Amino acid sequence: MKQGDRSLVSNSEVRTMKKKLVIGLLVFCLATLAMIPATQAFNLGDIIKVGGIAILVDKFATPLNDFINKLTFKHGGSHDYTTKVVPIITFGSGGYAGAAQVIGTQELIDEVQAVIQVEGGFNGRTFRVKALIPIDSKNPTNFSRVQGVGVSAVIDIRI
Repeated sequence: MKQGDRSLVSNSEVRTMKKKLVIGLLVFCLATLAMIPATQAFNLGDIIKVGGIAILVDKFATPLNDFINKLTFKHGGSHDYTTKVVPIITFGSGGYAGAAQVIGTQELIDEVQAVIQVEGGFNGRTFRVKALIPIDSKNPTNFSRVQGVGVSAVIDIRI
């Protein structure tokens, strides 16, 4: 190293900048964490499960659809409707909860990207109701219902 080749920033200045960066990131993380309601908090296991379900649904959608059609004796039946397997997204958390087979005309099925699951209690919580609504997006905050499409099967995924 030549005498004239000196760093523009000293080692102590680099350490000071690193400390400020780490402190800034911690403050940002704590501020962000404070804004998340406790009911929407995820742990690492939840994130891995949601990602795993998303991968499984994408990978096995067609074989699952074919299996369900054979299981329900659709094979060789009427051709005036079609089916497709899409993810179930739980309302509120945006996490994948499994998959569902939707049924309808080809034009409407092509619009369906997911099924959103909405839960509620009825009659003083005597009944628990899960409504499955075909939607045109995988984004649980920006979607439209696809009218004229039904849910013909629900697929649970063991993790």
